[in-house]
Amino acid sequence: MTLHMLKLCVGVDRIDELEDWIEEKIRKAKSKGKEPKLEHVTRQMPKRRDEILEGGSLYWVIKGFIQVRQPIVGLQARRGKDGIERCAIQFAPNLVQVQPSPRRAFQGWRYLEAKDAPADLGKRRKGEQELPPALLLELRQLGIL
Repeated sequence: MTLHMLKLCVGVDRIDELEDWIEEKIRKAKSKGKEPKLEHVTRQMPKRRDEILEGGSLYWVIKGFIQVRQPIVGLQARRGKDGIERCAIQFAPNLVQVQPSPRRAFQGWRYLEAKDAPADLGKRRKGEQELPPALLLELRQLGIL
């Protein structure tokens, strides 16, 4: 059964900012002749690693709402310069906007069961949305969506 991960997207206020960060990371790697690697290094390797690698995504919490997911393509053990073992969460460059769902702040990452994951809002191209994210959030906060 597929399992997902949930993480706060610290320093990002909008989905477009996350998209810009991804594009910049890819551009910089290509300009140096390197293969772009999109990853986030965290302290703990998930114990349920195999379930995540069966099609799981990293669901990003932006401004108190789960707003977007990013497919996970790998989980690699990584030893830091300090000698401590960590986990590199590797993900695909595409973002999928999801039904905004409120989520309180937390540290690190959390498992997100497939049954609890917000539904996709459909495929999204940069700059193209069914409704602006701010409007979606406002409607969600009012209990309309």
